[in-house]
Amino acid sequence: MKKLAILCFLIVLCLNSSAQHYNNFKVSVYCRAYEVKQMGDTTNYLKPKWDEISRQLKVDKVYLETHRDLIIVDQKTLDIAKKFFKDRGIQVAGGITLTISEPNRFQTFCYSNPDDRKYVKKLSEYTAKNFDEFILDDFFFTNCKDDGAIKDKGDRSWTQYRLQLMTEAAESLIVGPAKAVNPKVKVIVKFPNWYEHFQGLGFNLKDEPKIFDGIYTGTETRDAVMSAQHLQPYHGYNIIRYFENIAPMKNGGGWVDPYASKYSDRYAEQLWITLFAKAKEQTLFDFRSLSAAITLANRAPWQGQHTSFDYDEMMQLSVNYNGGEASRPSTIARVAGYAFEKVDSFLGKLGTPIGIKSYRPYNAVGEDFLQSYLGMIGLPMNMEPEFPAQDSVILLTEEAKFDDNIVDRIKNQLAEGKTVVITSGLLKNIQDKLDDIVELRYTDRKALVQDFTAGTFQLIHSDKPILIPQIQYLTNDSWEIVSGISGEDGWPILHEADYSKGHLYVLTIPDSFSDLYNLPAGALNKIREVLSGQLPVQIEGPSGISLFVYDNNTFIAESFLEKETAVNIVTSTAHIKLTDVSSGQQFIGELRKPGMSYTEKSRKEKNIFSITIKPHSFRVFTMD
Repeated sequence: MKKLAILCFLIVLCLNSSAQHYNNFKVSVYCRAYEVKQMGDTTNYLKPKWDEISRQLKVDKVYLETHRDLIIVDQKTLDIAKKFFKDRGIQVAGGITLTISEPNRFQTFCYSNPDDRKYVKKLSEYTAKNFDEFILDDFFFTNCKDDGAIKDKGDRSWTQYRLQLMTEAAESLIVGPAKAVNPKVKVIVKFPNWYEHFQGLGFNLKDEPKIFDGIYTGTETRDAVMSAQHLQPYHGYNIIRYFENIAPMKNGGGWVDPYASKYSDRYAEQLWITLFAKAKEQTLFDFRSLSAAITLANRAPWQGQHTSFDYDEMMQLSVNYNGGEASRPSTIARVAGYAFEKVDSFLGKLGTPIGIKSYRPYNAVGEDFLQSYLGMIGLPMNMEPEFPAQDSVILLTEEAKFDDNIVDRIKNQLAEGKTVVITSGLLKNIQDKLDDIVELRYTDRKALVQDFTAGTFQLIHSDKPILIPQIQYLTNDSWEIVSGISGEDGWPILHEADYSKGHLYVLTIPDSFSDLYNLPAGALNKIREVLSGQLPVQIEGPSGISLFVYDNNTFIAESFLEKETAVNIVTSTAHIKLTDVSSGQQFIGELRKPGMSYTEKSRKEKNIFSITIKPHSFRVFTMD
């Protein structure tokens, strides 16, 4: 009888559950308090909107926000919304946005103010009473500079004060009270996309992952030009990997919205970039946005070429994941669903992401978000909060100046026969301490360069001039590998110095980081050859092509360019064939022998594969 009852319960559960799933990741939808407060009306509001979203997109979970902008969703409405989703087999979690007024420049609470502290504590308790899991949206920081905060800060910097204040608040106002109400509650903090500036407003990447049960990653990059943050597309991948290294196994996933993305392609790119980084879950912000209509204005000019996001194909396909009559796409939800289906078809074949280790000490600043610009020129990044001493090639940006022992660490790497690449920004800050390795000077002079040399006696011309700092060195003590030329003079772009058994390189960073994209392919190829030397695959070609490498002889090459582009894939001779995972097309490598020049004759033979990539598209390969 007991077994029969259990069987009947499982049958009923299956019949009541309409949720469908992707194979390699979960999908969640975040619902703001503005929308949740309307969910008490299931007939006219919640059901029709949810039916439209869920017929176009497979959803595993929803986050129901209890508070935003001093709006608190009442208990009766929360109960109705929770039951609605649970009855449909959707997991339910809570959310809190700790803003007083988001439209007022993200006005936050003052965590030195007793009344604000009491309010935040009650929010945490209320949410924990309703959910066994809840997440803090972007705003668990403080930008408060009222008289109370100024007095409380004292002689400390705003960074020192806010780091201490918000770490204390995490324990005494959020996690502690929540677990006192609900001991099994899981409390997650979502870290936004602006990690370089976290410490200045109290986000603590060093300590908060230990306080909270999990973290989450903001991977929304939107449009690099039109959105105020100007984040590069590669950033969405880079930040997932960085947070994975900060809190292994505790990073819940990535978070994307469709804002400031003129074309549907840009929204889709943000979603699959997040998943290329092996995010376990993708949260879509938000319930309201997913209901927005798709229009022809969302169709990019490069469409019609069977690109990875194919607007015309998406609009022709009919689907209904609710099990009713299939119908054509109508809202942004279908853009997400279409992108997810593309990625889900191959994601399980990819291993663990690998890349060039780049060291960013906790709470460091300098050359903000540079690694994401480097990712856009084909350098696979893997940022670390700890010094990656085990790696044969590492990249150190200006951020590494926050490590007082950085020069000794560099020496140790070189003494072990390894390669260290430092940026001109780091050189500027440690050049006096670096003299024992090599005497280089970051000068106050600038050069506007438009021609380049890269190991040959031929000039390579760039379409646009690039402003660089002039780096001075001792002739025959160190050597220019790539040079920037203006008139009858030139300066290092990539510079090499031998020390002990290792090699130190200096990569000159233009005054405007995006000018890295204006480096010609010949110069970029030499930079990639050095920085990606320990990886099983590199690319050759223009900027705007990103490379994502995995530890099981698979990789993705993605173009962010608006025209079809030819590139070379470079591997060791151990790999003689590439296979496109989606199409099955195979490529046989062409052997490249080292040149006869002094700098090239010691290099190893390589296999070269010529491929093309369509605009704003990716190709996935296995190497055999």
